[in-house]
Amino acid sequence: MSKRWYVVQTYSGFENSVREDLESRKDSMGLQNKIYQVLVPEEEVEVVDKKNVKKTKLVKMFPGYIFLEMEVDGEIDNDTWYVIRNTQKVTGFLGSSGGGTKPVPIPQDEMNRILQKIGKLEAAKFDIHVGDSVEIVSGIFAGQVGVVSSINEEKEELVVMIEMFGGRATPNELKFTDVKKIG
Repeated sequence: MSKRWYVVQTYSGFENSVREDLESRKDSMGLQNKIYQVLVPEEEVEVVDKKNVKKTKLVKMFPGYIFLEMEVDGEIDNDTWYVIRNTQKVTGFLGSSGGGTKPVPIPQDEMNRILQKIGKLEAAKFDIHVGDSVEIVSGIFAGQVGVVSSINEEKEELVVMIEMFGGRATPNELKFTDVKKIG
């Protein structure tokens, strides 16, 4: 069994009331061991009002959607799915075409970026810089050594130049978790 994140579509503007309804239904129906978190991602944005004064406003990152962290063992259990789908102002799961098809979970790396942006997850510490030598620890180039040529912190990816094909440096895009610093 593993926890996975799913997206539920709601009527726009009713995300918080749907979150509250799901939280209370989760408690009243004993689904605490199936539904762990109900999340409406929000971020602070600076806006200028009519009097030309800057203010900070909390804005929903994904209007009309809420995120659910749920326990799954292969697929969502039918009772849990039924409870969520039949909550007032829920229109369905994202990635489910209806007719009994199960929804598709969000890839964990995408959800981690959302959780980092709203401050629910701390960004991983990464102490590698452009020009550093690294060893590739996973994937088809495992065991190879290369030099970092660029880093994309937001996507947690980097480009490593590996000598291949008779000494030519070839760029390879890798995840932060695929490399370790040498020295």
